Amino acid sequence: MKAHDGMYIGGAWRPATGADTIAVVNPVDEQVIAHVPAGTAEDVDAAVAAARAALPGWAATPPAERGAVIGALRDALAARKDEIAETVTAELGSPLPFSQMVHAAVPIAVAGGYAELAASYAFQEKIGNSTVLLEPVGVVGAITPWNYPLHQIVAKVAPALAAGCTVVLKPAEDTPLVAQLFAEAAHEAGVPAGVFNLVTGLGPVAGQALAEHEGVDLVSFTGSTAVGKQIGATAGAAVKPVALELGGKSANVILPSADLAKAVNVGVANVMSNSGQTCSAWTRMLVHADQYDEAVELAAAAAAKYGERIGPVVNAKQQARVRGYIEKGVAEGARVVVGGPETPHDQGYFIAPTVFADVRPEMTVAQEEIFGPVLSILKYADEDEALAIANGTVYGLAGAVWAGDEAEAVAFARRMDTGQVDINGGRFNPQAPFGGYKQSGVGRELGPHGLGEYLQTKSLQF
Repeated sequence: MKAHDGMYIGGAWRPATGADTIAVVNPVDEQVIAHVPAGTAEDVDAAVAAARAALPGWAATPPAERGAVIGALRDALAARKDEIAETVTAELGSPLPFSQMVHAAVPIAVAGGYAELAASYAFQEKIGNSTVLLEPVGVVGAITPWNYPLHQIVAKVAPALAAGCTVVLKPAEDTPLVAQLFAEAAHEAGVPAGVFNLVTGLGPVAGQALAEHEGVDLVSFTGSTAVGKQIGATAGAAVKPVALELGGKSANVILPSADLAKAVNVGVANVMSNSGQTCSAWTRMLVHADQYDEAVELAAAAAAKYGERIGPVVNAKQQARVRGYIEKGVAEGARVVVGGPETPHDQGYFIAPTVFADVRPEMTVAQEEIFGPVLSILKYADEDEALAIANGTVYGLAGAVWAGDEAEAVAFARRMDTGQVDINGGRFNPQAPFGGYKQSGVGRELGPHGLGEYLQTKSLQF
């Protein structure tokens, strides 16, 4: 695709207010593939004004009609699925088959789900002598990350539109091209002018301006816990709601009765997917002491197969960050059984798939989010110790439990302090709520729970 040199505001592409641009770099070969405008506070002002002007009309549009527009948006995205996959591969470095199967296909499915939900959702209910109305919260400032660039856009914009909100999107600066594709699709689908607006730019400039803007009624942010805390503090000072999907350090708990080989192999695949750049990745594998050595051997063999199959991480800064964590793990006494900090290729931001054994719960690699293809394997003596390790971080986004009996796995999962748990390799469900406990965030995305984040409640008494 050809990058736009302007912002999508008020239903049209218009010039940015400043002359600065952001270089989009292909992480595979480190070549600049495009430039996009570096938005300013003035660009954000214009986009918020357009969203505010469009809000009354869109909020008054019947939900079924809003659903029809989202359905047309889904169709426009589906028509561009190959272009979407190729664009994500170019700016994120994801292998093309993964871009096709996940980065393009999943958001199309999510958009379709919200097209249907908008028409069927109960925006009104009777409680005794009261009628309770669920109304749009208003103008939404959506700030999205680079790791699943289109999915994160759709997971915010589609429910916001279904709720009757208008949106200003600030995508990650590493992956703005697929956001521009989304804006093109929204225009083709007939999303009314001002209902969706796009401002590309840097987080500390355009992102901060959007998060702080007085004309924004809710900020929906996905990214690091550190930035999420700042946004939460800013919103709290203005008494505004936020929806925050933040970091994770998820535990993959393999109980002694589980199929060890299956649990380990699926667990390794989960961590290596998307080059480890998944906030819900099961980056801590917990194994009973009696099975530990066998699990380490299985994990090492599984991870070694990914050496030529995963793409790079997104940029040089992320590469240095992940390599630093690997070096920290070695310094603290963890044992590298596969991979390590050495760069596997002369060009590109690649990280060798890495597995650590002899990891203790207090080690940095077992506590902090690394966001790369790095797995830590920990041992436990009994279920109580496994639960203490699983719950022993500031995060609580996702996890997994494996057992020979499903009821055994469910019983353990119910004791975990985390927002989503896969049981014996449970499949992704785009209608199920996704979000975290503790410092992994506030609120939920996807399905009806995701729609509810963009609504506020009014009660009429009779």
